[in-house]
Amino acid sequence: MNRLASRCGAALAATFLLAVLPAFAGHAGEATKAKRHMVAAANPLAVEAGLAMLRRGGSAIDAAIAAQMVLNLVEPQSSGIGGGAFIVYYNARTRTTTTFDGRETAPRAAKPERFLGPDGKPVKFVQAVVGGLSVGTPGLLRALERAHAEYGQLEWSQLFEPAIELAERGFAVSPRLSKMLAEENFFDASPAARAYFYAPDGQPWPAGHVLKNPALARTLRQVAELGVDWFYRGEFAQHIVEAVAGAANPGDLSLDDLRSYRAEERAAVCGPYRVWVICGMGPPSSGGLTVLQILGMLQRFDLKSMQPMSVDSVHLIAEAMRLAYADRDVYIGDPDFIKVPAKGLIDPAYLAERGRAIVPGKAMDKAAPGEPPGRQAMDWGHDASPELPSTSHLSIVDTVGNAASMTTTIEAGFGSRVMVEGFLLNNELTDFSFTPLDGDKPVANRVEAHKRPRSSMSPSLVFDRDGKLVMVVGSPGGSAIINYVVKTLIGVLDWGLDIQKAIELPNFGNSNGPTELEMGTAAEALKPALEAMGHKVSVVEFTSGLHGIVLTPAGLIGGADPRREGVAEGD
Repeated sequence: MNRLASRCGAALAATFLLAVLPAFAGHAGEATKAKRHMVAAANPLAVEAGLAMLRRGGSAIDAAIAAQMVLNLVEPQSSGIGGGAFIVYYNARTRTTTTFDGRETAPRAAKPERFLGPDGKPVKFVQAVVGGLSVGTPGLLRALERAHAEYGQLEWSQLFEPAIELAERGFAVSPRLSKMLAEENFFDASPAARAYFYAPDGQPWPAGHVLKNPALARTLRQVAELGVDWFYRGEFAQHIVEAVAGAANPGDLSLDDLRSYRAEERAAVCGPYRVWVICGMGPPSSGGLTVLQILGMLQRFDLKSMQPMSVDSVHLIAEAMRLAYADRDVYIGDPDFIKVPAKGLIDPAYLAERGRAIVPGKAMDKAAPGEPPGRQAMDWGHDASPELPSTSHLSIVDTVGNAASMTTTIEAGFGSRVMVEGFLLNNELTDFSFTPLDGDKPVANRVEAHKRPRSSMSPSLVFDRDGKLVMVVGSPGGSAIINYVVKTLIGVLDWGLDIQKAIELPNFGNSNGPTELEMGTAAEALKPALEAMGHKVSVVEFTSGLHGIVLTPAGLIGGADPRREGVAEGD
């Protein structure tokens, strides 16, 4: 365990392009099984691209890159080369876990007051998001480049072939993309995006329409042949800078911001949960630490003896979430800018003490942050950052047992709405707190030059007591990602469900406010009983996009969230 925690073709067939969605239909409700390798991701075309690399002998990182490039094309509202990602990677040969931080950074010109209006109050979220002001320096390609240099098996250029061919030949617009385009109201200020996503009569392309993206094909071909420096330096970087400066609500991203961007390899954050060890992404993501906090506070409760989604179990889990989110909002930010008390937040003694506030059958009021060991003497203020439920997730296990859990995003649906050469730029800077001060206390997640905004992305790996990998999981979903992942981990580890059934469990959670239950599910029936315990309850839409793989002696078992369009497939 000590070593584990130390570093914690060119062608998809043309017939496949239009037939793939029907071919993969019917997987919701049943887990997928495979013997050799598996990919679980948000679109069948991306899954097939990843599998194509595994079938060529590629690694989990190779498959992740190929799948991500296709997601950029077919799920452009959620992720792409204009955004960023966190990757948690397991090396089966050395039995070590490491992480790659491809989070976007604020421009050098960014100031803490970036999202305050002339009256000193935060501007409306939409006002901040749409246009260039919300765009951070993209980090995805640098993170993939760094991970591939260390763990890739195939040539870099091969990994782009499926996405380039799909972009040139065309892909069938999915029902979800068509629906989101019909609901989108902010492309008027982006002629390039409107011309791509909508028909000449202004109607969104319907599901099944074959959409081509020759501009993205050209961009990906250059990255494939010339390398990532082509994107971050020179003429193409100038195109990005000009698009940001020329957008509505112009931003200040510079050539120097792009040239100087670095993806970081960081230690995974790992901690025990019953007989397992769970590893995830550390700061600037809050995901790994907060997942471990929630589970650590639940250690003393026998969840296994409770029925899945019983009122008693949901109460206990929601209370642990409430306490963990109270700490998250105060203590977690970019570790290059603040001293995050990471060890203290997941210290078993601290979590045991913190968890004593959880009382069976009785809800607490809004939780105050605790006092973890190692916290700074200066108190931080409470964060005020909206975090929207877009994003995407890939879970991959390759033939030799390497694994990648990668959560990838451009933040809100369709990001900043600024389009450059076939792809959308992120609006990641709105993940910072709009308010830099809470009274006289600075907010840890305030805007600062070259800083990375805090995230809730929670790509996770689970190991047994012998250090053997047993599970790969993660989800999109904004600030609720943490709760989605916790639900699924408990579903598999405590309630003994297969990964598909655990993913399908109704979503619920608490972010230190009302206890939220997923609309249209059996969770709604818990509302009266939870209210009787003192919970303030909200019934909301919870569009998770969980993708997971469980490794067993008999092979791999994969699951994909029926709330979106993903699948799990393998050989």
